[in-house]
Amino acid sequence: MGAILVWLHFLPHWERAPDQGLKLACFCTAPAIRRFGANLISEILGTLVLVLVVGAIFSKAVADSGPASGYAINPARDFGPRLAHAVLPVAGKGPSDWGYALAPILGPLIGGGLGGMLLRAVAKLSPQ
Repeated sequence: MGAILVWLHFLPHWERAPDQGLKLACFCTAPAIRRFGANLISEILGTLVLVLVVGAIFSKAVADSGPASGYAINPARDFGPRLAHAVLPVAGKGPSDWGYALAPILGPLIGGGLGGMLLRAVAKLSPQ
């Protein structure tokens, strides 16, 4: 359904945009360097790390101690759904908890900024 919505959204652009690669990029990813083995390893490692982190977050040991927050990690992951909850007629819904809404917006922005600065600092220390 998401791909259909993307298609509908860009409907006026399909005829005017000549680049087939850009059209494809609206729907799926593509590697910067096409080497199947390296690309496969990249996908395996990325998924492995994601699964390990998600598995750790939802493990019994971590769940029993309780996470510090809901782990939105991305402002869009929290704000959009929270807004939808606020405006949609969900039967029996409670409040949308706007008092907490700044944490999953500011936290990832600050964390991402700090992470970017840390990466730049490490890159400057690394020999070129």
